[in-house]
Amino acid sequence: MEEDKSVLPLPLKVNTSKHSSNFKPEIKSVADVTIRFAGDSGDGMQLTGTQFSDTIASYGNDLGTLPNYPAEIRAPAGTLYGVSGFQVHFSSRDIYTPGDEMDVLVAMNPAALKTNIKDLKKGGILIANTDAFDSKNLRLAGYENNPLEDGSLQEFIVHAIPITKSTVEVIKDMGLSIKVAEKCKNFFALGVVYWLYSRSPEHTFSWIQEKFESKPELIEANTRVLKAGYYYGDITEIFATRYEVKPAELPSGAYRTISGNEAVALGLVAAAEKSGLQLFLGSYPITPASEILQYLSGYRKYGVKTFQAEDEIAGITTAIGASFAGSLGATSTSGPGMALKTEGIGLAVISELPLVIINVQRGGPSTGLPTKMEQADLLQAIYGRNGECPVPVLAASTPVDCFDMIFESARIAIKYMTPVILLSDGYIGVGSEPWKVKKLSELPDITAVFKTDPEGFQPYSRDEFLARPWVKPGTKGLEHRIGGLEKQNITGNISYDPENHHIMVKLRAKKVRNIANDIPDLDVTGDPSGKLLVLGWGSTYGAIASAVENQRAKGRKVSHAHLKYLHPMPKNTGKVLKNFKKILVPEMNLGQLTKLIAIEYLIDSIPFSKVKGLPFKASEIESKIEELLKTKD
Repeated sequence: MEEDKSVLPLPLKVNTSKHSSNFKPEIKSVADVTIRFAGDSGDGMQLTGTQFSDTIASYGNDLGTLPNYPAEIRAPAGTLYGVSGFQVHFSSRDIYTPGDEMDVLVAMNPAALKTNIKDLKKGGILIANTDAFDSKNLRLAGYENNPLEDGSLQEFIVHAIPITKSTVEVIKDMGLSIKVAEKCKNFFALGVVYWLYSRSPEHTFSWIQEKFESKPELIEANTRVLKAGYYYGDITEIFATRYEVKPAELPSGAYRTISGNEAVALGLVAAAEKSGLQLFLGSYPITPASEILQYLSGYRKYGVKTFQAEDEIAGITTAIGASFAGSLGATSTSGPGMALKTEGIGLAVISELPLVIINVQRGGPSTGLPTKMEQADLLQAIYGRNGECPVPVLAASTPVDCFDMIFESARIAIKYMTPVILLSDGYIGVGSEPWKVKKLSELPDITAVFKTDPEGFQPYSRDEFLARPWVKPGTKGLEHRIGGLEKQNITGNISYDPENHHIMVKLRAKKVRNIANDIPDLDVTGDPSGKLLVLGWGSTYGAIASAVENQRAKGRKVSHAHLKYLHPMPKNTGKVLKNFKKILVPEMNLGQLTKLIAIEYLIDSIPFSKVKGLPFKASEIESKIEELLKTKD
């Protein structure tokens, strides 16, 4: 990109005390970097982080992100609980997590500094907006003295920058209000970080043009501010070093950044296309699952139908209706929404209709922690319904894996005529990573077969997979009853017969159990047997994989297995577990998978619980591995 220095923060003083007029900062190559942008929920930190991560992805780096924002729509400015953050970990090699400790913290106010400084590594870079460190904001953050001036930050490299004043100065001639001008300050901070890490702001320039197409004054203002931030390092000479992270060696192909929620949406679209079915999503908006509904609504020109229901019950029952009518019915939710859908799931089970249910788990119980992640809905997904009501349960392990697992959920739902639950969570749902775009021809076929011949038709006759026939309503000669009352085996008539009920309960359970014959074995990374296996499911994958890889590099005998199919589990699961003396199970709950392992295989495992609304750090799991390897058997 040709450098344009026509727009500069003119009133800023140039630091010439340390450098000559020919100063050129050292360019230092590093393998990976973790950066966190933090400020008030109205400071645009989520947008800033997203723009930075999209730019990083375009350079070919592997990356992981961790958005972290308050539940309030607009928490009081300057307060600790109003801080919003976005963490980006990018690297020249494969990575599994958004990073443990930060290399760089951008703090837009004292509250952002107070809540995040603990995660900045010693010697890390702190970029602070000095304009926000006034007496009011310091008081709101609980500081008695200004930390930028009292020497308490000596273990960090501190760059105190007047970000707000610089932003306002750059666009003061445009006649914008102070309120509007100050809203651009996140782009000044973004520009500084782009320069510091040798990344062109060109992607963000294009985004600004598209976003504010109808407001040329905002295009001009934001572009000016981003340029000013980008050249701030050159003008002031405060940075002795710039950094570069070379592209990762990823398999060739077209890549894009994708979040877990968007991957779910695209996976559903792909499943509908491969099965030849129309996709219908009936959902009620709920954090952090709402984006699935939003993304899918953008595909209406491709025949996708979305319905924003008035409540969770309407969401799932409209999806059941779509499945009954011959479409691929799906519904998405989180937290208490899953509880409200429980009766509807039972209706889909007894009606034996294909239905995909996505639960983007969050902190609970009740309303709980709407914007924080948790893995505490596992037992609910498997057992949380009245009666004997078996449902296949799958789990995605990364944002990219959400695409594959929702596609697999749809395949199982259609093949076995059953509702399927896919567990995601807030961490991978709103987190993102590079995704190698897939072609439809690369995906397995999904066969949807509708019964059309009335000869010998019985609504609850079964094929070799114990799936009953799928019949579109209105098909001549194939009329049948459907509903929540127990069905008579074969005929589908309403039945209160005790013996028949026992038969139907066992048939539905056997159908789900037999899915184990149709899923891959549980893989083990590392030695197939030994002293310690780290067993996980869902979004703990990244932290576990990173921890085990680091420990094996140190010569320690530890292996890793990750469950994507939780009900039923892969057929070789028991054999895998019995090959290890100890099994460590890190979970963001109080040990739900350990309970299932004990019930299913009579094997005691070691729970390692973290229920703080935040994901595991790899270092936490590494410490636990080292502790267990030191203990005697």
